[in-house]
Amino acid sequence: MDRSIGAANRPVAGTGRGPVRPEPRRVAAPPAARQITVRLDRRTLRGWHIRLLDQLGQRAERRLRVEWVAGAHGLPPNAELLFRLEAAIHGLPRPGLATAAEPMAFAAYGTDAAADEPDLVLDLSGARAGSDAGRPVWRLDFDGMPGEAGLLAALFAGRAPVATLRGPDGSPVAVGRLGAESHTVMLVAFEDYLARIITLITAALDGAASPRLPDGSEAPLQPGSRFDLGGLGVSRRAASGLARQIARRLYALCFHSPQWRVGWRRVVGPDLIDLRRHPEGGWTDLPDDGQRFYADPFAIAHGGSVTLFVEEFDYRRGKGVISALGFDESGPRGRPEPVLELETHLSYPFVFEADGAVWMIPESHASGTIDLYRATAFPGGWVHEAVLVDHVVAGDATLLRHDGCWWMFATVRAGGGSYSDTLHLWHAPHFRGPWTPHPRNPVLIDVGSARAAGPIVARDGALIRPVQDCRQGYGAALGLARILRLDADGYEQRVETRLGPGAAWPGSRLHMLSAAGGFEFIDGSRRARSRLLG
Repeated sequence: MDRSIGAANRPVAGTGRGPVRPEPRRVAAPPAARQITVRLDRRTLRGWHIRLLDQLGQRAERRLRVEWVAGAHGLPPNAELLFRLEAAIHGLPRPGLATAAEPMAFAAYGTDAAADEPDLVLDLSGARAGSDAGRPVWRLDFDGMPGEAGLLAALFAGRAPVATLRGPDGSPVAVGRLGAESHTVMLVAFEDYLARIITLITAALDGAASPRLPDGSEAPLQPGSRFDLGGLGVSRRAASGLARQIARRLYALCFHSPQWRVGWRRVVGPDLIDLRRHPEGGWTDLPDDGQRFYADPFAIAHGGSVTLFVEEFDYRRGKGVISALGFDESGPRGRPEPVLELETHLSYPFVFEADGAVWMIPESHASGTIDLYRATAFPGGWVHEAVLVDHVVAGDATLLRHDGCWWMFATVRAGGGSYSDTLHLWHAPHFRGPWTPHPRNPVLIDVGSARAAGPIVARDGALIRPVQDCRQGYGAALGLARILRLDADGYEQRVETRLGPGAAWPGSRLHMLSAAGGFEFIDGSRRARSRLLG
């Protein structure tokens, strides 16, 4: 249902909401041609600040500048852990509007203190009102509380938060009651709210916003009132309460949410590609200790044995690393041990052998590159060898050598949207490159079969590409697609089989397929058993 930002200003009669309050004084928007200073706190920068500045800067008459101040209303430290865990469990794309940003991302908006006096200061820092006497300053609060903590607190309380831009005297300039598509996944709802805040701010700057809600109600309490929502006592109590709510949500996720897991089996007879169904004997779960999950299995036969590489997501660290363990005739030897860890989240460890060495292309879309690593002490000792493709947000890069040429498959996210629906190809004379993008990129847009689900397999003269069917959510089912055409002029595939969870693989998702040395591996999710965070 649409919400009108510029709705009528007058109260609605007969609503039973008590006495009608006087119409608040409107604060006029600055002239169309104006210089705007956006006030931010270096410690609480997020993706939505970048998008807001980009959007505001699309007006040629606007000049933007960033001013750094120290705010006091950031989110509790465990909020980012919650967001990372939800993103991993639900397969949510990151980075996004809620992702932390670095000050260098704002370098285009100079901070020259000698700049002309702005026509408007847009204070998004969450700091208490300072000495801005005589300056046109708009401040943002949520349910009367400055800073994003008020926004997230409203979400945990189960209410639709009211975002308010206030002028120098505290009177509302623009008011909006925010909505979200989901109220069970905090990251999704929080980013929905952040997107609509951008709408509210741009509407206010264009003079299209209202200082009242459509039902005639006013904005909640102003900061600086007798409740002193900007005061240290209240803000500390609010932050402490929000931190406890986040901790309870983390507990619920870790004890009651679906848990990713890896399944393995010794192949005797036809494999999954030949069977086109789950094997009669089912799968054996790779055990975990309850403080982490394993996903994205990639197996390689090397040195006379089988080594399995996986994404290991430790709930306490809140990010993925690449781990490995060996298999013998009876199954896994020990437990996975980390072999590659970076500052960013890692997953999908595509491993292959070529030129007398073992190589890996892990997914790390946050880096904006597709990178190649070499093992110097297999299965560890990974060193960065090359950037294969730069300036790309790519997922699940998968290589294939075909007809004397190397091909790279990856889903690409450009300009927003899903991470799982847009397939791009590159080709190169050697796996080190140089990699040339396919002239028909994207060669496929299909959330049901674009994203890779493991290595491509040659079978009976054909190429079978495992794919993720994400129509019912990330990694919901596994598809087997036959590649019908792969050349410099085009690409075609046909999905022949779709496999989902079932009696032989209980749970809600079936996500990956990999095999090597007589072993076969899949992954997916099941209802989690109790596990500890501490």
